[in-house]
Amino acid sequence: MNLRPRTDITEPERARGMKLIIGDGLAAEAMITLTGGAFLVAMALLMGANNLQIGLLSGLPTFTNVFQLISIWLVRRSNNRRLVTVLCSLLARIPLLLIGAIPLLFPQTGNINFLIFFLFFFYFFGSIAGPSWNAWIKDLIPEQIMGSYFAKRSSYTQGLNVILSLAAAFGVDYIRRYYPAYELTTYYCMFIAAGVAGIAGAFILAGAAEPQSYMDKENFFRLLTRPLKDKNFLRLLVFNSAWVFALNIATPFFTVFMMQGMHLSLSVITILLMVSQLTGVFTFRMWGVFADRYSNKTILAISGPLYIACVVGWCFVGIYSEMYANMILLVLIHIFTGIANAGINLSITNIGLKLAPVKDAVVYLSTRNIITAVFSALAPLAGGYLADFFSSRHLQVDAIFTGPHTTKTLHLVALHQWNFLFLISAILLLMSLELLLLVAEKGEVGKNIVVRIMRSSIKNNLKDYFLIGNLITWHEHFRGFLLRRKSG
Repeated sequence: MNLRPRTDITEPERARGMKLIIGDGLAAEAMITLTGGAFLVAMALLMGANNLQIGLLSGLPTFTNVFQLISIWLVRRSNNRRLVTVLCSLLARIPLLLIGAIPLLFPQTGNINFLIFFLFFFYFFGSIAGPSWNAWIKDLIPEQIMGSYFAKRSSYTQGLNVILSLAAAFGVDYIRRYYPAYELTTYYCMFIAAGVAGIAGAFILAGAAEPQSYMDKENFFRLLTRPLKDKNFLRLLVFNSAWVFALNIATPFFTVFMMQGMHLSLSVITILLMVSQLTGVFTFRMWGVFADRYSNKTILAISGPLYIACVVGWCFVGIYSEMYANMILLVLIHIFTGIANAGINLSITNIGLKLAPVKDAVVYLSTRNIITAVFSALAPLAGGYLADFFSSRHLQVDAIFTGPHTTKTLHLVALHQWNFLFLISAILLLMSLELLLLVAEKGEVGKNIVVRIMRSSIKNNLKDYFLIGNLITWHEHFRGFLLRRKSG
């Protein structure tokens, strides 16, 4: 297969490449679903992992982003982003086969350290493939449809995630209930299936065309400092770093809390995650359309506070004596988390692509990923340490009503171990969101309105955001109507 870039890509070839990228996305999503999330946490806990090791597993995907410097060097040497992406993707997915096959052949081999060792190489080569993939796709996908295209791709991949996660969760719970001795073997088989899907996706991706591009040949380290001299991009780096640190203090421990604190089964946890994924699927395209029409920054200003409210909601999970009340709260949290995450993930990806100059896209994106990787990797380790620190500490606030014949106690707040993490994360997320105000984005709509809204309370924010969104839409329709009347 010829992996060389070309200067004369036709529109049919571009369209075919866009379809193949969706195909690779589906294969990669199957790979990630079977080897990550609740399944990886359950597997690690079964192997005896502690909070620090859970944090390490959660930090590996972002920590290895510091090696994206290698990606820049390879792209500069080869001027072939597709070759770098495809080869590194293949090298990344082979360790998944080893994780599954080696313990099946040599049962004494599998343990938590074995898992961490090979997952390091999975994330290592994947991090090298990432920047070259981003720069390649930035040139292949027209900017005016980038938001809606990635929203469409994400809706497909998240739909697959929902179906595959649910099927695998019920399968694992069945094995756990009737054949508990084979639970770990089941996870090994899932890793083998994930490796096969990932390798197939790499070959699918190889069929997409690559527009020819050339990077500057100036000093390598001087090239890396260029994004740091771009004041607007530097502001984005500061916001992005603060956000991912605050986010990853708590996020890896949501599943641990549901498994160990709430004693929920894997299938129930997966159904809750499926609810979140489904709401993300249904809202991705909506976020994509509005991101293209207005700005990614505005979408972040809407979805960010909504996500913070969801994190605060986790502080109240488990304080009710009735299980159904906790489950209702969990369902609501996952619904609104799915809506918020759809907007956040889409906007953060797109605003990075948008602010990166075409010629230096791989350098800008790699610099962003490397810097945010440090904060994102440190956060789960800090979260693991804090979870152990707060394991013997408890804060409870009750409202007690006493009468002649009865006494009623209402638990207002009950913080312990993981709940402390969630509250700390919410506070840091709220503080980091203020940094978004400093970032300027081309095509930004209603900047003064967004600034005013972000400084008000979260509850009022959410109400005003949807009102303003509708007002902007109605204004656009009315303006279009007047222009048509005038031209008629």
